[in-house]
Amino acid sequence: MLDQVEDWLRRRSFSAADRPLPELLEAKRRSGLTVSVVLPALDEEETVGEIVATIRRDLVEAAPLVDELVVVDSGSVDRTAHEAAAAGARVVHRDQILPQLPVEPGKGEVLWRSLLATTGDVVCFIDSDLRAFDSAFVSGIVGPLLTDPDVAFVKAMYDRPFDTETGSIPAGGGRVTELVARPLLNLHWPLLAGFVQPLGGEYAARRSLLERLPFPTGYGVELGLLVDALGLVGLDALAQVDVGVRHHRHQDAQALGRMAATIYRTALERLKTPEDTVRPELVQFTRTAAGFTPQSTEVTTVERPPMASVPEYRARSGSVQREVCPHP
Repeated sequence: MLDQVEDWLRRRSFSAADRPLPELLEAKRRSGLTVSVVLPALDEEETVGEIVATIRRDLVEAAPLVDELVVVDSGSVDRTAHEAAAAGARVVHRDQILPQLPVEPGKGEVLWRSLLATTGDVVCFIDSDLRAFDSAFVSGIVGPLLTDPDVAFVKAMYDRPFDTETGSIPAGGGRVTELVARPLLNLHWPLLAGFVQPLGGEYAARRSLLERLPFPTGYGVELGLLVDALGLVGLDALAQVDVGVRHHRHQDAQALGRMAATIYRTALERLKTPEDTVRPELVQFTRTAAGFTPQSTEVTTVERPPMASVPEYRARSGSVQREVCPHP
């Protein structure tokens, strides 16, 4: 590990307990910053309501840390929107944001559009499939942004067990992280080697940074944002916070393979790999009556431009922020 990364780990790795809620509220009052929490959701009726209710109870009603709690529904066919609204979130459908722009599939598309559906100076993203959710996921990762003006981007870190019907395997989750993302970052962006959960869906950042970053529309969004944030503001403006344990729904191996391929291609885009050396297709195999049958999935690389370049965003009332993003 680079000496610079070891130094960063000592100075920019925190615990949620390091900043008690009264301290955060006072820092928020002094700074005048507002906080938006965004949950991207697709068919998450079993979990989204509890997450929203916990954030609203702890961080809106009991303590006014969160100013805006928004669920962006990306086409759910279950009761996700109903459960989220009943729990106290403002629900916005993905297609209602920039309706004149055809929608691309993927989580990154939802996060990108959410910048137009929110107004907070600090934007916190939380996945909507978490179980046994603790509001410290939110207060922990927004904490450094409220208390340290030099911090611009904060990732959550946590234990990630692999939960099954028969038990739980400690540290068994995060397979794509360990097999794909971590090797990529260590080899090509060694300054990011200190991030415990580089692909985690829980992170917060200053709007003044997010609006200047391109957003990969699919599963590569977390890696893309992290790499691009490093390039734009430097390592010292990045941080991570230990929030405990993350429980969530796990995907099967083929879904993880498609995720891994998308993440790898997102990395290749940032490594300036010549297009003719990349075949944008993933072939996987499923056993059928005829034997192992190949199935091909296109590995897309659509990226949305920095939101600050979108006319509708620039024209929106209040889009000019009070703060500026730290620079390296």
